[in-house]
Amino acid sequence: MQVASLVLPVFAIIVTGWLAGASGYLSRFLADALVHFAYNVAMPALLIVTIAQEPARNLLEWRFLLAFGGGSLICFALVFLAVRAGGRHDLASSTIQGMAAAMTNTGFVALPILHAIYGQPAVLPAAVATVFVAAVMFPITVILLERDAHGTAHAAALAKQILLNPMVLSTLTGLVWAITGLPIPATVATYLNMIAAALTPCALFAIGLGLSVESLRSSLSTSFALAAVKLVVMPLIVYGLCVLTGLNPLYTVAAVICAAVPTAKTVYVLAHEHKVEEKLVAATVSVTTMLSVATLLIALYLLSGLATGTL
Repeated sequence: MQVASLVLPVFAIIVTGWLAGASGYLSRFLADALVHFAYNVAMPALLIVTIAQEPARNLLEWRFLLAFGGGSLICFALVFLAVRAGGRHDLASSTIQGMAAAMTNTGFVALPILHAIYGQPAVLPAAVATVFVAAVMFPITVILLERDAHGTAHAAALAKQILLNPMVLSTLTGLVWAITGLPIPATVATYLNMIAAALTPCALFAIGLGLSVESLRSSLSTSFALAAVKLVVMPLIVYGLCVLTGLNPLYTVAAVICAAVPTAKTVYVLAHEHKVEEKLVAATVSVTTMLSVATLLIALYLLSGLATGTL
């Protein structure tokens, strides 16, 4: 029930957005403004405050990073290469589809689930997973999307475009702050957290507002394929890497649960901002959110005895 109580409200916000758009209560065009705010303001605030407040030494648990990070990158590469091999999708489309199957909603789903079930000790690995998504998965996505948009003819212009991207710039800012070891002033942290708190409702509501039944139907088969990779294949790969690296039980549970949560809503923000596979990503976020209620319960049941002795 704990899983359902955390995941179902996420899905409910998407449905609320869809009802507002389908009924004409709000114009679907408002989704653009919500996504622009999320992409340029709320998400950078979240990235800075998340990364900067994590001590640099905590980001270096190599077994956890290899298991969760390796699983994320492997799944991205598998889908990316499969889509590219089909010959019908460009670099940007392949990138977004790969990330829809590999970029995970650690901060808003995995972290509270792990904290509720395993307590404070499970928060750190979930935080590290969140930082990995922010510091590695986001920049990779942005670099590939910007390269597709601008080509390789002007390397300096491309580098400038990437470095000035809100995602990359905020990630670098957070990493530099974490390395210094300085605490964020309480007032600044409160300010950033207030802005960051707007990300989830804005992004999820925008997904629903811009979603139509027709677009959902047209993307359903591909969405279910991406959801299978995200909710089944990725957790299995991550678990295999945990076993191979000898990761401790609690961190193993955390890595698998972080891999088993829905596709990050921020993939939709990136897709919408770059006008790439928006309908497909919106459908995938919706499908993975809905199905994850069942898959997370199964994963937690199978892992239930693993970390008991560590608590």
